Amino acid sequence: MTELLSIGDNTIAYDVIGQGPLVVLAHGIGDSRHSYRFLAPALADAGYRVASMDIRGCGDSSLGWDGYSRTDIAGDMIALVRRLGGPAVIVGQSISGGAATIAAATAPDVITGVIELAPFTRQQPMDLGGLLRSKRFRSGYTQLGLTMFMGSMNAWKKYLDLAYPTKPADWDEELARIETTLSEPGRMKALQAMCQTNPGDAGEQLRNVACPVLVIEGAADPDWADPRAEGEKILADLRTGLGELVVLDGVGHYPHAQAPDQVLALARPFLARTLARA
Repeated sequence: MTELLSIGDNTIAYDVIGQGPLVVLAHGIGDSRHSYRFLAPALADAGYRVASMDIRGCGDSSLGWDGYSRTDIAGDMIALVRRLGGPAVIVGQSISGGAATIAAATAPDVITGVIELAPFTRQQPMDLGGLLRSKRFRSGYTQLGLTMFMGSMNAWKKYLDLAYPTKPADWDEELARIETTLSEPGRMKALQAMCQTNPGDAGEQLRNVACPVLVIEGAADPDWADPRAEGEKILADLRTGLGELVVLDGVGHYPHAQAPDQVLALARPFLARTLARA
């Protein structure tokens, strides 16, 4: 059942399943909590209370927010954790990975761990060498650019085709759902606004994170010429010993939807350690 959290004049949509320690799931740009349709029930079956949220401007959450930065999204995450009664581990993908970093750094009393899936957590310099070397990266960069500047649904669908090197069994239905949602007035504008945000606000907070962080990258992610190198840079900016990196072969930008069993196998021991510590 969809529930709503009021933040000012706007609302964040979420649902909760399961019983036990709290895990909050947050998706990436242009998506919704439905992207966790495989992982959320598996975590609930593993003994966790799982809250899947639609980040601002997405899914069933409202439009018309003043900002769509990672700092803004982090504030929504913290508000949801406090409403549900933390502590919690946040699982954040893409833009929400960066937002989860900020939430952990600024609310250590309620955030005890972070799992970042293909996260945009650092300012991204222009990688001209990567564009020349990697066709996959060059193609993804082109389609994201067309989406950001032109609001092209066709470009977004082409990007998703790259970002899912192999497709979930229900991909045709899922793609249709994504297209229907993004066709609602204002939804593509929110996606474009998020694309234009700078992840530097998350990068600046990496040194302030005091809880464990698990970074999961897909080796076939078109958002970077070298996803492993990006994950290593995130770990290097964390305090020594806090971060762990796993790179999944053949996986793109959506590991939780493309390889949910692998993500679950990594998440369960991490959650057991971090939430037991809390």
